[in-house]
Amino acid sequence: MASLALKTFVGLRQTSPESHHSAASFKPISTHRRLRVVAGKFSPKVTGRNLRVAVVGGGPAGGAAAETLAKGGIETFLIERKLDNCKPCGGAIPLCMVGEFDLPLDIIDRRVTKMKMISPSNVAVDIGKTLKPHEYIGMVRREVLDAYLRDRAAESGATVINGLFLKMDMPETSNAPYVLHYTGYNVKTGGAGEKRTLEVDAVIGADGANSRVAKAINAGDYEYAIAFQERIKIPDEKMQYYENLAEMYVGDDVSPDFYGWVFPKCDHVAVGTGTVTHKGDIKKFQSATRLRAQEKILGGKIIRVEAHPIPEHPRPRRLSDRVALVGDAAGYVTKCSGEGIYFAAKSGRMCAEAIVEGSENGKRMVEENDLRKYLERWDKTYWPTYKVLDVLQKVFYRSNPAREAFVEMCADEYVQKMTFDSYLYKRVAPGNPLEDLKLAVNTIGSLVRANALRREMEKLST
Repeated sequence: MASLALKTFVGLRQTSPESHHSAASFKPISTHRRLRVVAGKFSPKVTGRNLRVAVVGGGPAGGAAAETLAKGGIETFLIERKLDNCKPCGGAIPLCMVGEFDLPLDIIDRRVTKMKMISPSNVAVDIGKTLKPHEYIGMVRREVLDAYLRDRAAESGATVINGLFLKMDMPETSNAPYVLHYTGYNVKTGGAGEKRTLEVDAVIGADGANSRVAKAINAGDYEYAIAFQERIKIPDEKMQYYENLAEMYVGDDVSPDFYGWVFPKCDHVAVGTGTVTHKGDIKKFQSATRLRAQEKILGGKIIRVEAHPIPEHPRPRRLSDRVALVGDAAGYVTKCSGEGIYFAAKSGRMCAEAIVEGSENGKRMVEENDLRKYLERWDKTYWPTYKVLDVLQKVFYRSNPAREAFVEMCADEYVQKMTFDSYLYKRVAPGNPLEDLKLAVNTIGSLVRANALRREMEKLST
């Protein structure tokens, strides 16, 4: 999250149409925008029923998509195998997500108002000085958040299927159905499950980094990181330290291209790290992260170990005919910070809105052009964010001296303010030109010092 700070230096002025709310408006109220319904001129009407759409995957992307579809008059099916899914995820969500997605406060474990950025040499910078009294970063457990969004989709009319998606048969004609094959499970009786099929008019692939829907439409591959996380139950007196505090560690020891974290949950901390370039060494990096936080988590007991791939950039193809990808399946995770929860839910909702609009609330068949509107809106709003963070990762994560410079910059209150404004509300407000100039000068100075340090270190090693 802290790596978003330098958006101001790069000059990005991103604004999301739905993020222009006053600070007081970020509370559980409905923020669904009224959809402008425009069907394709030659799109045939669906007779005797409403449009049928399958959402494969029940994480934030799938839950948000299914709810929006069901509320929009679409006959919706949500297929998810692991209804108690605990994805190894830091679980940080921005404040704007609480309002935009009407999240109840009781599913938020912790309200983080302080962060520590810790450099390779263990220099710690406190972040959070500029937060207003009502502002915080929400910490959630994925099994709680995901279940809530799925349940709400079901309450809105979606049919939730406990099943494992296997494959799908493509339509033989322009308006023929997709035939989805899956193994259905009965939670009450258990057992091996039964092979079943489902015919639908369109499909939203929200089934994560290893998306089978993506494979079915030949969406192409992408670079991915491995995230490794341990949930550690620590003594109550040590848990008090993390009551409203999260830590981020940078350095070659914890990851050559990512960062390590300690994030507080309801009664434990999540300790983890990730890497793209050295996946085979992930357990070594995790041990180093635990070692860096050793004194603060001493006496802790590991209660759960989790690992999962995280995409590093969008897939080459995110849409084919009446099939669209959202969330991790589409590759919507930011570099540097690894943030994906908000973008997953947002993309699921935006894709579903495009289907509702294009089908006249389920009365007409949709076409690829209808779903393409979702991609156009998404790319216009968020593509600059991904490009900027890609550049920042290459600049500041390339060496320990560069990371030292990055942490040094994070001590600047102006950097912190712009960072939190960007993260909490998913927008970058126009900055102060004088402060922007000062930030640019400081950035250059930090990098110069980092390069000088790197050269000295190289001399010592030769």
